[in-house]
Amino acid sequence: MLGALVLFSIFLVGLMQIFQYIEGTIQTINQPLKAKGTDFQGEKNKLGAVNVLLLGSDTRGEKQARTDTIMVAHYDPETHKIKLISLMRDMLVSVPGYGQQKLNAAYSFGGAELLRETIKENFGLGIHYYAIIDFKGFEKVVDLLVPDGIKVDIPYEMSYGIETKLEEGEQILHGKELLGYVRFRHDRLSDFGRIQRQQEVISKLTDEAVSLQSVVKLPKLLSLMNTYIDTNMDRSTILAIGKDVLTSKSRNIETLRIPEDGSFENKRDEDLGAVLDVDFDENIEALKSFLDGKSVAQNE
Repeated sequence: MLGALVLFSIFLVGLMQIFQYIEGTIQTINQPLKAKGTDFQGEKNKLGAVNVLLLGSDTRGEKQARTDTIMVAHYDPETHKIKLISLMRDMLVSVPGYGQQKLNAAYSFGGAELLRETIKENFGLGIHYYAIIDFKGFEKVVDLLVPDGIKVDIPYEMSYGIETKLEEGEQILHGKELLGYVRFRHDRLSDFGRIQRQQEVISKLTDEAVSLQSVVKLPKLLSLMNTYIDTNMDRSTILAIGKDVLTSKSRNIETLRIPEDGSFENKRDEDLGAVLDVDFDENIEALKSFLDGKSVAQNE
């Protein structure tokens, strides 16, 4: 799974500084930034807190595109907290109109809207907005933001399925290599190890985004984001989150993986292959607890 929140946080920080730097653009504050998924039926947001469906896709905008990343970012403007929920793509769920399928199949069948419906039906989690990030954009933004690369400690050689070869040991990774690092899943931990690596990279790149001071890079950064991010978020929401990130109010991001340890079984389905058979009641309770005990219905 790609570090989708990294890209979006970088985007938010960039937008915040650009809007402060260039006067007169604020009159468009309530217009959606860029939304190709016009069929997305996000929940009404009356009380402020929002849930954003974050997706990392190989080919953005195509009906049958794959998504390696399925995350939900929760932002509460009253507490200034950002919480990140990682949803395992191989969970066996009920997809409206398609029966029992892996979670990421919902995106292939019906894009972000069907995935939103699937998450709501299985976990009771309402989604207000979406953001789809193309993998190529991750590479370009990393190379723009940190041209000297990011240091990581690679536990073993990684190569299969990521179009690059990463050697064991401490390495300085650039855009393409860092993307391979967060996407690699062919080890004993599979997607679980990948999520651990994503959280590591999210932390390191978010620090780089927050420390971004020079406006010289911002116009190019904004151009990249307009090219590689498709979202229906309005600018007022983007600016509110970006301001909190920029002022360090939302620096400490809490994370949760669904399903939690001990709440699922690894099984093999005759048609779908390896799946995670999930205890939904237990994970729904975990979600509610993670979101400070508030049911999603309170934000609808």
